[in-house]
Amino acid sequence: MKVIFYLIIISLVLAAGFLASFFWAVKDGQYDDEYTPGMRILLEDDMIEKKNKNK
Repeated sequence: MKVIFYLIIISLVLAAGFLASFFWAVKDGQYDDEYTPGMRILLEDDMIEKKNKNK
């Protein structure tokens, strides 16, 4: 029975670690889109308008 409690505690610590690393990555700008704005000039205008209407 003690093993189950140890496993639950370890899994909660690991989950908290992954959550903290996710928030750190978001804060650092890991998920910022820097590629699309530079490629937008190469796309046709009607393609961009269609994409914006779908949102």
